[in-house]
Amino acid sequence: MAVDKTLIVIVGPTAIGKTALAITLAKQFSTEIISADSRQFFREMEIGTAKPSAEELAAVPHHFINSHSIQTLFSTGDFEVQALRLIGELFIKKDVLIMVGGSGLYIDAICKGLDEMPGTDLNIRMQLNQLMAAEGLDLIRKQLSELDPEYYQQVDQSNPQRMIRGLEFFLSTGRKLSSFFTNSKKQRPFKILKIGLNTDRTLLYERINRRVDQMMENGLLGEVEGLQQYCHYNALNTVGYSELFDHLDGKITLAEAVDKIKQNTRRFAKRQLTWFRKDDGTTWFEPNQTDAIISYIKGNLN
Repeated sequence: MAVDKTLIVIVGPTAIGKTALAITLAKQFSTEIISADSRQFFREMEIGTAKPSAEELAAVPHHFINSHSIQTLFSTGDFEVQALRLIGELFIKKDVLIMVGGSGLYIDAICKGLDEMPGTDLNIRMQLNQLMAAEGLDLIRKQLSELDPEYYQQVDQSNPQRMIRGLEFFLSTGRKLSSFFTNSKKQRPFKILKIGLNTDRTLLYERINRRVDQMMENGLLGEVEGLQQYCHYNALNTVGYSELFDHLDGKITLAEAVDKIKQNTRRFAKRQLTWFRKDDGTTWFEPNQTDAIISYIKGNLN
């Protein structure tokens, strides 16, 4: 692959405007978009994952949107293999590609690569799942935060799959899962240009609150009701879904559930920024600086 091939990677917190920028850039450079959002892979999760609209999907070719079912296990390692294969195929006809997403692990899988990981003890996973069913997620969170605080801070702490994965890995191997994301950077046969979007925290939180209200108006509660029989699936143990499952189970009111979605999304956005800010190779912009971003990219191509 020619070294003048460039992957433009757009990162930033949820609700900051990454999708809109990605579509603008894809049109500007006549190219295609690869999603690195770990929730938008799943076709059953539409409203709560803030996927691009039907019009947006039609405007530019997208990949890894609605590509899998919630009933399918799809790991970071699977994404690394499949996305790199796709990138190689697309670079045959394109000089520039756009990757966009807020899932730091998935972005790093492509930009840095994942180390080969040792296997884990499935009996430990089963025991942790039983522990969570009996005691709830807080005990898992507490243990993980003590044993692998780096991993704990980086991932969605309301996602039981992510919490159990980190604890299972440490208890099985005696090593931190976080250490496998930083040991060595694999060389990719293409240039990587990272664009970060961020804004004043108050403004960001307002955007998040508005987005949640819009999701509810768009029918998020109905979407979650339709998925209630699958509520035990790992993919659905995530912000926007778990809170409404609690409401449907009679544990909290609808107003409380909506408030919790906003609160958990704001926390998630904070963790996303912590993750992405660690990479000093990212150039940061306000979401409305589209012209400046295009000029920056043009100045760094070739």
